Amino acid sequence: MSESIILGERYELEERIGSGGMAMVFRARDLMLERTVAIKTLRKDYSNDPNFRERFREEAKAAAKLSHPNIVTVHDFGLDSDRLYLVMEYVPGTDLKTLLKKDGGLTVERALPLITQACAGVGFAHRAGVVHCDVKPQNMLVTPDGLLKVVDFGIARALSAIKPDEKTKVVWGSPNYFSPEQASGAAPSPASDVYALGVVLYEMTTGYLPFKASNSQELAKLHREALPTPPRNFNPEISLEFEEVILKALSKNPSQRYRSAVQMGRVLVELGTQTKEKYMSPTEMLTHSNTTAQSVSTSRSTYHASTDTGAPLPNESDLDYSETNRYASSSSELQNIDWLTWIIGLTALIAFGGLIPFWLWVYYTLNPP
Repeated sequence: MSESIILGERYELEERIGSGGMAMVFRARDLMLERTVAIKTLRKDYSNDPNFRERFREEAKAAAKLSHPNIVTVHDFGLDSDRLYLVMEYVPGTDLKTLLKKDGGLTVERALPLITQACAGVGFAHRAGVVHCDVKPQNMLVTPDGLLKVVDFGIARALSAIKPDEKTKVVWGSPNYFSPEQASGAAPSPASDVYALGVVLYEMTTGYLPFKASNSQELAKLHREALPTPPRNFNPEISLEFEEVILKALSKNPSQRYRSAVQMGRVLVELGTQTKEKYMSPTEMLTHSNTTAQSVSTSRSTYHASTDTGAPLPNESDLDYSETNRYASSSSELQNIDWLTWIIGLTALIAFGGLIPFWLWVYYTLNPP
């Protein structure tokens, strides 16, 4: 930057690192705490609009409620010379969309850890009573060591403020990723974020979006009515089970999707464990069998802890975990086989059977007919 700009007599802007329709993002220096931060500033042409100012303020409030390893932390919010700004933790790396453009899609093995982290972050927001409403790869930052953080709660909605029968003529969100109900102007829900996560996962593993159109109206119609091309048609390495997860998340009816990102994430954790086992040799499988159940349990516990705030998601008791149980069944069955016990038992049976003729000979020797 040609000249130094300091916001709030504390934050020195260093370099612009991103921009959008409403705001720009800068890498900056917190002069008080001597640390690098990211600062999002509302564009000047929107700064004088009360509606946009309020939206920006609501983003700060929504994000500030959420403290999670997979959500970018909000540090501060302020106003300087009619310029609203939001101070966040600085995340080195790039956004997922840029990564996908560079690599043209990811392998399933590479995509699973990233999408699971996205589910953990979005799922945490769901448990805290917040629907993101704008889940997309542009709003997922990936560090060089593979950590993913969800950002931009600019149009997030509080579950408590959403009326099930509400309708709106203004559709917020990104046309490539919003759900059929959002495209119809209906009320969003955690299942709406699940749909967007399904679109992201489809794009990550195939290199393509499930729907493409020349304008947003046609795109919205495709989200409401068209069925996506099965992802295995683009990437044969995707397993049938993995494809089922993607297509379930992309169901037109919200009730047919996973109820929240938490549930979707749990299924993906189990599927990831099953995928690793699939490529093991018989010897590796036998060695792995004694630790599989413990690993699955640890992964499930870690994921649950990372998304749990102590407050249950509304109607969480109605969640269907059959997919999780189905994916975990092969691991559980394998764990139930105690090979050492079987071998010892079989050896004992053979040994005992070999002594029967000897004892018959002794009996008839001592007791001749």
